Amino acid sequence: MFGGRDVGASLVGALCLTSFRAPTRGAPTGNAVPYNPDIHHRRSTRLKGYDYSQAGAYFITIVTQGRVCLFGDVIDGEMLLNDAGEMARGVWDGMPDRFPSIEMDEFVVMPNHVHGVIFIHQPHIPSVGASLVGAQNIGPALGDMVGAYKSLTTLAYGKGVRETDWPPFHKRLWQRDYYERIIRNESEIAQAREYIANNPLKWELDRENPARTDSGILQTGETP
Repeated sequence: MFGGRDVGASLVGALCLTSFRAPTRGAPTGNAVPYNPDIHHRRSTRLKGYDYSQAGAYFITIVTQGRVCLFGDVIDGEMLLNDAGEMARGVWDGMPDRFPSIEMDEFVVMPNHVHGVIFIHQPHIPSVGASLVGAQNIGPALGDMVGAYKSLTTLAYGKGVRETDWPPFHKRLWQRDYYERIIRNESEIAQAREYIANNPLKWELDRENPARTDSGILQTGETP
């Protein structure tokens, strides 16, 4: 999983400005220190009082209920999506149609979870007089978008179960919660993109891999 830490009240410099723009991929970002996925302790990282509808960049992770692998397999460091995995990717790509103020960035579907970067842009507010003085952050919150993604993929997956014999899930497709990290600068964006792109290469050591032991080695006789 993506390395996370409790940033607490230290949000100085956070990318939550109305003028925020997604940096171009591959742009120089300085000396980036790689994230350590093992310091993500599988708990909600949402900050009390933080407005997750304001403009900014966010790294999110959503995991299947019970960590069941439903979206394909990692073979020789490459993620091979099945039909359900292609569906999960397609829903992600279509989210801006539902939420025009967001931009979907780097993304990967893993066997039992997804990682992605979302940019939330300040929505355009038409000038209608003094009634809107002080109006801010009227766009959707991060949780609204994640909830919509979960709902849309759950509906599509259920249809696949009924019509094309996809493996059924127990009670719910996704875990109730999700995990996010506020991205605060271009260096962190570069790190997040690199982590996502390389995620299939590190599946054997991934905390979400059901075949991973405490030592990080696959159990005998199991494959990733």
